[in-house]
Amino acid sequence: MTAGSSFKQELVYVSALNEFTYCPRRYYYQRFHDEIGEPYELIDGRSKHDGVARRGGWITERYFRSDELGLHGKIDLIETDDGTPTPVERKRAESGEYYPSDELQIAGYCMLLEDAIGKPVNVGYVYLYSTDTRHPIRITDDHRTAVRHVVERIEQLSFGDVPTLIDNRSKCEACSARDYCMPAETAMLAPEMAEGTEWEGARPEDPS
Repeated sequence: MTAGSSFKQELVYVSALNEFTYCPRRYYYQRFHDEIGEPYELIDGRSKHDGVARRGGWITERYFRSDELGLHGKIDLIETDDGTPTPVERKRAESGEYYPSDELQIAGYCMLLEDAIGKPVNVGYVYLYSTDTRHPIRITDDHRTAVRHVVERIEQLSFGDVPTLIDNRSKCEACSARDYCMPAETAMLAPEMAEGTEWEGARPEDPS
C-alpha cells in the first residue's frame, strides 16, 4: 500500500480506536510516517500477547473480524462464566486509572463479539496490572455510536491530512511521535492547527 492511499478498504484494528481517541495526530504519524518501523497496533499487540500467552494457559486469545463493522482484532481474554462472552482487556496503567479511550476499545471488542454470536454483549472489563483490579465497563448505545464514528474517521484519514493539535499538552510530554508532530512549532507556523487548544499561541521554546 502506498503512503498516499486511504484505509477505506482495510479493516481497522480495535486497538487503533484507543490510539486515535487518545491522540489522532499521534496515530497519524505512527500510521503514515512509519515512525517506529511497523504499524503501532501490531507491535503493541504482539508485545502484550507475547508476555501473557505463556501464563499457564489461563489466557484465551481469540481473533475476530467484522466486515460490517470495519473492525478486527485479538481479544486478550474472553470469560464465559454466565454464558455470555465477556471481553477483558489488560492494561499496564502505571497511573492506576483507565481512560475513555480504553472504554472505546472495550466497546469495539464487545461489538465484534456481538457480530460473531448474534446477541448483545453489554459488559466488558479493563484489568489494570498496576492495581490488580478489574473495572466493569457497561457498553451503551453512545459507546457503539462513538466506535462507528471513530472507525469512519480512521477510514477517511489519508496521507497529508494531518489532524489538528490536541487540547491536552501533557499528552505530548513523552510522546514517541513528538519529533514528527512538533506541536510548538506547528502552533507557531500553522496557528489554525492550534486554535482552541492548550497549544494556541505556543512557541518552540515553550515547555510542554
